[in-house]
Amino acid sequence: MPDAKLVPNVRPVGPIDDATLIAEAQRLVGEFALIKPSLTAGAVAAALVTDAGNLYTGINLDLACGIGFCAEHSAVAEMLKQRETVIRRIVAVDEDRIVAPCGRCRELLVQVDKRNMDCVVLLPDGAVTLRELLPNAWLEHLLKSA
Repeated sequence: MPDAKLVPNVRPVGPIDDATLIAEAQRLVGEFALIKPSLTAGAVAAALVTDAGNLYTGINLDLACGIGFCAEHSAVAEMLKQRETVIRRIVAVDEDRIVAPCGRCRELLVQVDKRNMDCVVLLPDGAVTLRELLPNAWLEHLLKSA
């Protein structure tokens, strides 16, 4: 992995507690309009910590025709730019609360790296592994091949 001191958007954090991870996501939340009020960004934010101990964040993009993306996608893209794939913990929040990842996000996490099935996902009422949230992954046959 590149030296985190030289690469923007990489924050080595080492051990991080859930409250800090949630706070990192919450500081990014703040919906704003793009070219018109119905096209927005920032209503949801996500923060994740990788197996290497780096923190990545992202915000959602809500556009016409479904071409936007979730905050988790944005955070994962930041992680992938640094050639990391294994997520230790992840959370998404809106202005009021923690939100569960949608099915598309759950599939994204596992398709990036099958070890992410053991990633801890923070939910409004606690934390579970991705394996618990996604018992029948779309590419499940690939998960069993190793």
